[in-house]
Amino acid sequence: MNKYKISVVSYLNSKPFINGLQQSDLIENIDLQLDMPSVCAGKLMEGKVDIGLVPVAILPLMKEKYIISDYCIGAVGKVASVNLYSEVPLSEIKTILLDYQSRTSVTLVKILAKEFWKIKPNWVAARASFENDILGSTAAVIIGDRTFGLENKYKFCYDLAEEWQNFTGLPFVFACWVTNKQLPDEFISEFNSALKNGLDNRTALIKELEKSNTYPTDIGVYLFQNIDYHYDTVKKQGLELFLKYLANLEQ
Repeated sequence: MNKYKISVVSYLNSKPFINGLQQSDLIENIDLQLDMPSVCAGKLMEGKVDIGLVPVAILPLMKEKYIISDYCIGAVGKVASVNLYSEVPLSEIKTILLDYQSRTSVTLVKILAKEFWKIKPNWVAARASFENDILGSTAAVIIGDRTFGLENKYKFCYDLAEEWQNFTGLPFVFACWVTNKQLPDEFISEFNSALKNGLDNRTALIKELEKSNTYPTDIGVYLFQNIDYHYDTVKKQGLELFLKYLANLEQ
């Protein structure tokens, strides 16, 4: 079997996937790399890896792409880790700082601003420590593990997955398992089995993660309730609609 290079998001939400792969027989035949979402995307698009858990906003940019898994990083309602933080309500926001770690979240907030919230803020690429720049009419999108512990730091917190659900009535897909080439059916089957085993063993994983005190959040609630891992029919509909809005946004 070929040794496939795989780039995986290093956030807490992908820990069950990582654990499943590390505990599977596949681990001897894969090169597992842990990265932030934007790096996962870059590696897959540049052909530096064969498979990536990548932000779905890159799908239109790929010449050859295959979604190979029944699992994803998704949410039905609140995701709790992709938020717009502000000291003022939406109608008073003038500037939004954009997290540099994920193309999908940046695109999502722009779609919501245009189509749902009906606001026209200035968009600014965020710099390091941009969390400290959330003042007055300047808000910011913050994603991933850095959102943990921020629940009460700012006056307003808009969960982007929940806002998408309110807008469309559909769940949201943040990242999918994508390959840039056709892979053998046998490998894909084993790959999906490893991911499933990781999800099936979340309870044991959560106990281990809680011992580390690394994540200032309720890990059990997050991995069982906030993140919805099944790439089902309704999520596919949500993704299809997101990609349509993405195409319109770029016109």
